[in-house]
Amino acid sequence: MLKLTPATQPPKDRASPVIGLAIAGGGPLGAIYELGALQAVDEAIDGIHMHDLDVYVGVSSGSFLTASLANQVTTTQMSRIFINDPNAEFSFQPELFLRPAFREYGDRLRNIPSVVLEILSEAIRHPTRLGQLESIEGVARLIPTGLFDNHMIERFLARVLSRDGRSNDFRTLKAKLRIVAVELDTGQAVRFGEAGLEQVPISRAVQASAALPGLYPPVEINGRLYVDGALRRTLHASVALKEGADLLIGINPLVPYDADGASINGAAQSRMVRGGLPTVLSQTFRALIQSRMQVGMAKYEKDYPAAGMMLVEPDRNDEQMFFTNVFSYASRADLVEHAYATTRADLLASADRLEPFLENYGLGLNRSLLEKPRKFSDALAAEPPYLAPVGNNLARNLDRLERLLRD
Repeated sequence: MLKLTPATQPPKDRASPVIGLAIAGGGPLGAIYELGALQAVDEAIDGIHMHDLDVYVGVSSGSFLTASLANQVTTTQMSRIFINDPNAEFSFQPELFLRPAFREYGDRLRNIPSVVLEILSEAIRHPTRLGQLESIEGVARLIPTGLFDNHMIERFLARVLSRDGRSNDFRTLKAKLRIVAVELDTGQAVRFGEAGLEQVPISRAVQASAALPGLYPPVEINGRLYVDGALRRTLHASVALKEGADLLIGINPLVPYDADGASINGAAQSRMVRGGLPTVLSQTFRALIQSRMQVGMAKYEKDYPAAGMMLVEPDRNDEQMFFTNVFSYASRADLVEHAYATTRADLLASADRLEPFLENYGLGLNRSLLEKPRKFSDALAAEPPYLAPVGNNLARNLDRLERLLRD
């Protein structure tokens, strides 16, 4: 589903427009969808590439992608990594991110003696309270704050950004990169990469932004604890708009699933119930996120009338997007192909509106490419297996030269 919000005021007078990209969270499933959508948008819009923009904003799993794009890692390179392509630069196993948080478990086990002593003391002093709910409070201290170890996320991204020509330091990037997390003690969103928080390693900021409570423990940075940035807002598009973006491209994989639209015979509804608590929680979280996003987008339109916005989301009746098992290699490959195909179809269906929208920013729409049958595997084959950073820089400069000559 493609949503266009044209600017209602003339853009700022400058030589070239500032273009931003905001990518929402969504876990491994959302990241795979986002890669397919990004590849489709990258190919379809003439004049820009997703790894050659001015401002990047990432939240949760989206922060992993924006951190890589800001380092000129192409969507094709990232896709090879995520779907375990034989030509991938790094080997990626989602299971690595589901290792038990043994350190967290150990910390909780060490609390057992003090908690037991506290409960016994309370029972002796106030025996009538023992059966009341308030007696559970002490036991709650033994529950881990996260099930899985999120240090693997930080280590993996640090490896990706350790290659020559890349950087794990916000301050050395050519583009502006903002990684959003939520400070646990205040509940306020923080934007790593801004003044005062730019010294935090990018990989560490991504770890904090993706620390979904219940799954991963909070991440301590400079004495403060941080959790998933999606708890405040899923896209945080305003961060890019505040940085002066004239055109904002947003990718959001989290939309509530519409079983009525997907299945007439009721099979999808029964599948929702069979999925148990995780499926119910996922649907609930998606509905809350979508509601907040709609309010946010309406506010952005009012507060930033000189900026245009293009939002890419899956359809609400997209059953494959909701039920795919991302821990299966075949499922990941199928989903990225599916996201690529559906986004291409949405772009082509919106071509009559999209072309004048893009012309305001000196960009074009490659209709001929969209009209030709094309698979995601074709996109992978079109780019060399490993485009080194120096090659990325050369391609980036050639693209800029081409635009200058065309202008």
